[in-house]
Amino acid sequence: MLALIAGTGVLPDQVVAALPERPLICAMEGFEPDTLTPDLTFPLEQLGSFIAELKARGVTQLCMAGAVRRPKVDPARIDAATMPLVPILQQAIMSGDDGALRAVIGIFEDAGLTVRAAHEIAPDLLPPLGCLTEAQPSEADLGDADRAAGILRAMGVADIGQACVVLKGQALAVESIFGTAWMLQSLTQRPDAGGGVLFKGPKPDQDRRADLPAIGPDTVSAAVAAGLSGIVIEKGGVLVLHRDKVFAECNRLGLFLTVRERAV
Repeated sequence: MLALIAGTGVLPDQVVAALPERPLICAMEGFEPDTLTPDLTFPLEQLGSFIAELKARGVTQLCMAGAVRRPKVDPARIDAATMPLVPILQQAIMSGDDGALRAVIGIFEDAGLTVRAAHEIAPDLLPPLGCLTEAQPSEADLGDADRAAGILRAMGVADIGQACVVLKGQALAVESIFGTAWMLQSLTQRPDAGGGVLFKGPKPDQDRRADLPAIGPDTVSAAVAAGLSGIVIEKGGVLVLHRDKVFAECNRLGLFLTVRERAV
């Protein structure tokens, strides 16, 4: 039996749509999904009891999909079943996103649960290699993508982001804890004539079962508002949500979208 820990955004809905039957839908308190109704809601302070409940219901597989921020922890709410996990959770909260998710995945695996990736369940979330739009990247754009991939690798070592914008070999913006939308918004009042490439990809050695970067129709609109020429993503490492809408919006707005191989 599969349980889905659903956060906010459209990804949980797309995972559920790809399944032959409805999974057990769960949510962390304060980060309930936008449209799905959870069967179980749990606070982080009672993670141990939540895991015990999953196992009691016959759950053997788990998928995490959707946005969840780091919650504030109330020590008074920590129950007996979660107390042994406190050192791991404390370290996770102090880590970067990838480190935190690795710790949480480890807790689930130690409890005997198999953690599955969203794109394993819904493989159409990962687009094929190549340019997927009418607009095509220039050689300069592809060079900027190479430069961006190198910047992203350096960022990933520090576990701080999964996207950046590059123009003529120069970084115009890098993703921080505030996310891609905020980064692109910061470029809407740029003082130059525009151009540049948004590059997204996972962190080096990232556990790809959770928190893969994603783009959607809103990313396309934000990239155009930021004056960019196109988007480049890493093959097998970036989810495309509502992909038909993304392709159509890119074509309508004249933006290119290219999927490239992972840089070695």
